[in-house]
Formats: sequence, C-alpha cells, structure tokens
Amino acid sequence: MALDPARLARGRSYADKGRVDAVTVTPGLVLAYVHGSRPRPYRVRIRLPVLAEEEWDELLDAAAEEPARMAALLDRELPQSLAEGRVRLLPGPGELDPECACPDRGHPCKHAAALCYRTALLLDQDPFVLLLLRGRGEQRLLDDLARRSAARAAADQEEVPAALPGVRAAEAFAAGVRPPLPPPLPVPRGPEHPPAYPAAEAGPDPFALDQLATDAAARAHILLATGRDPVAGLTRRQDAVRLAAARPGSGLTAATRSLYAALAEAIGTDTAELSRAVAAWRQGGEAGLRVLDEPWDPPAGRFDRARPALLAADLPAFRPHRNHLTHPQGHLQLRLGRDGLWYAYESEPGRSDWWPRGTPDSDPVGALTGLTADRAVNEPQPPAR
Repeated sequence: MALDPARLARGRSYADKGRVDAVTVTPGLVLAYVHGSRPRPYRVRIRLPVLAEEEWDELLDAAAEEPARMAALLDRELPQSLAEGRVRLLPGPGELDPECACPDRGHPCKHAAALCYRTALLLDQDPFVLLLLRGRGEQRLLDDLARRSAARAAADQEEVPAALPGVRAAEAFAAGVRPPLPPPLPVPRGPEHPPAYPAAEAGPDPFALDQLATDAAARAHILLATGRDPVAGLTRRQDAVRLAAARPGSGLTAATRSLYAALAEAIGTDTAELSRAVAAWRQGGEAGLRVLDEPWDPPAGRFDRARPALLAADLPAFRPHRNHLTHPQGHLQLRLGRDGLWYAYESEPGRSDWWPRGTPDSDPVGALTGLTADRAVNEPQPPAR
C-alpha cells in the first residue's frame, strides 16, 4: 500500500529507536503517539475493518473443525492456515487506513509507518491482537470456540459406543491368578448430565440435588483429566459463590432464589451481595472475586501507564485510588487485579453501588470495549470555563 519506500524506511527507523509511545488496540483501531522532529508528538491512528458476524461464524467453525487449530489457539498461537483461510485475518490491499496529525500527506507518512512496524511486532508477540483488531477479544473468542466444541462433543456422544473390553467377573474370581487389568479408558470429552430427580414429600430438594450432582460431575471430570481438584484451596465464601455462579443465566429467578438464599445464609450475607459476587466470579473466576473483595496498592508501572492510555483513547482523566481508576462522573470504574488484568465496573452516577461489567483485559481501554453503556465511556463533557 506504500507509495514511497523512503517513508517506510524512515518509519522503520522511528520504530526501532522507540519513538512510538504505548500502543492502544481496540476493535478496528490502533492508536499511539509518535515522536517526530517537533517537540510535541503526533497522534496516529490506523483503522482496519472488523469482520462481519457471518465471517466470524465461518472462521470459528473452521477452527473448531480441526483439533490442531483449537490446540494452537489455546496455546496463544494463530495457525497460518486459519489466518490466511477463506476469511482472511491479515490485512489485504486497501484495508489499512492510516491517519496522522502531521502535515505530511504521504500514504502512509513516516509516523504512521512507524506505528505499522510497531503493530507488526505486537502481532508477532501476541497473535490475539490481530483477532482483537478484527473485532473479537480473547475471552469472547475462546468462549465462542468452547461452545462450538461442546456442541460437536454432544453430537458425537449421540453415537452408539462400541463394546468395552473387560473380563467377566465369574472368570476373574474362578482363576487362581488374576488376569491383568485392561488399559485405562480415555478421558471422556465432558461430564454427563445428571438424571431428573423426582420431588418427594419430606425428601431433599430435587433442584439442590441436581445442582450438587452437576457440580460433582464437572469436578470429577476435571480431576480425571488433569489430576487437579478445581475446588481445592477455596474458602467457604469462594466455594459458595462458585456454586451460585454455576447456574446458567443471570440474576435471581424463581428456580434459583432458594439456592441463593441458602448459600447467602451459609456465608453470612444477603442475596443482593451474593449476586454481586456471582457477577464478579462470572467476570473473572477466583481472580475476579478477589478484585471485588480485596482493594490493594499496586506497584508503580502498569497502573501508572493506564491513565495516559485512557487519555490517548479520547477518554477523560480517571481519578486514581489504590487499584481503582474512576470516571470523573462517578459511574464507571476500572480495577487492576493482582493477575495484571483490568476489570470494568459500573454504578449509578453519584452512588457507590459498583457492579462488575464486561470482560477483563490486559489493556484498560480494551476492558471498556463492549460495555452496554457507550454513554458511560464517551459521554460529552461540559465545556471548560
């Protein structure tokens, strides 16, 4: 796409010399400030079209069809066959749209070329940056792949299984020497669903039995596959929140009200606070719950770089307090977790009723992507007096 190779060479030199400040990547946009010959850096944007929903469906179906592609994505690698398949992830001719605040009208100018080289380095380090540029964050992408994989596994389970090898009990006990055990069976793809439990007078709640059986099957499958108990080390509160979060859906319904009430009573809280904790668990698991429960003082570094990154993305100056950054209007907040991820929270303006929202991200601007309240992020500010 370059019209002047000399500008590309200058851009590469700028990138190599560290003249590109922190790069912000959001769906369809790469943003950074590039230092040129003038004291004030230039604001540079590179736009890339995001994929349509039908293109994402085709791409994810292609990834789910091949176990090797799925394994590569889980290892944070992007197979070349997927990046250059029918739905191309890599930019094609004319797709990159550079924009720079400098007076140079080159296409691209040396500042935009420097940002292109810097972005290429980011893609080498983390291919999921390319997927984010095309419109999907890492967590949403992995969730979509998991759903497709589960659907394929369910379809495979409908097939009639072959007879299992073994030895008849009468033969085994009749022989003086026990025959060797057959080789262990492969780990099933997923835990089975529990049977339907009938309600009986003075008997246990069938809903609670279903909840416990489903949870036990899921834990047993993880233990069988990995040798690790996912519940080991959890506190009573964390385990109660985990159990409540395991039910599909959101909020309190008639089916889940009794479960929430029992779990809330067991850990000495109310259903509203338990619902808030469930939202935090669904946002980030045990790490997300710790972000809700445990404010802390982060060291210098990642936290200090967040405010300039937000300002570079045309966001207002967030107020810092401990590991929190709060929107000046008091209705949006970012919290830095000990895992290095940013977690978004929302509240009614003027209140401190913070609820977890969105998907955690290593980039503070990325953590705000996809929130339902676009007004909360880019709401016009009153003019300065």
